[in-house]
Amino acid sequence: MFEKSKRIKLISNVALVFVILALCFWHLSINPWHLIAAQPSFITYLAHNFFPPSLTNLQTYINTVLYTIAFAVVGTYISAILSLILGLLMADGINPYPILRIIVRFVMTFTRTIPIVIWASIMVFIFGIGSMVGLLALILGTTGFLSRSYADSLSEIAATKLEPLRASGVSTPIIILHGVLPEFAPAWINWTLFSFEISIRASAILGMVGAGGMGVLVQTHLDLRNFNEVSTLVLLLVVIVLCTEFLAGIVRKRVLT
Repeated sequence: MFEKSKRIKLISNVALVFVILALCFWHLSINPWHLIAAQPSFITYLAHNFFPPSLTNLQTYINTVLYTIAFAVVGTYISAILSLILGLLMADGINPYPILRIIVRFVMTFTRTIPIVIWASIMVFIFGIGSMVGLLALILGTTGFLSRSYADSLSEIAATKLEPLRASGVSTPIIILHGVLPEFAPAWINWTLFSFEISIRASAILGMVGAGGMGVLVQTHLDLRNFNEVSTLVLLLVVIVLCTEFLAGIVRKRVLT
């Protein structure tokens, strides 16, 4: 009887998922079959226009690649510092002022809700095209994401391990310094490295709205229909992301062990 009810519940959940998916396709006026049938044409177009990648200007892209990496490093570094402070202010059990927690959470939620590309587009109108625009947009978006992630991890620590310290009469700064931060270090490393990987991708995208980096070259070659050059830049970005994930994994393992 129990197995039968469990099977019925599973079938009902799967059916509900398919119904929701079908309603979404219907609302978007998209035929799923047309979506599948379009794939061969898409692949054929890519094969004829984007391959093989052009290696003629490969050396000239090295400086742009380094620019993109440096962009992500600076953005992540600044965001990690700001997010740690904001995360402490947002964390339940650490910040004793609920009104301040709510205000900071609201501001960070607002910041996180707006995509980085939109932040960059807004700032281009305010400050003009330049690297500062992309960096500010990256910091805003990354800080919104990291502060929430940090706050959740800090709240979990505070809920389980800080009561003995408070019962002993230890002051809040000492609790944070000796009770919270050492326990938070592994989560801090994980979230920061993950954010750095995202920032590498975001740095390239930001260039497409005039914020510098590889995205500028991608957009330029797309406008000129130099698709072989675009393919080279995209492959370079893939290599950067893969290397970043590999190195981040090594750093994560060494630090955590």
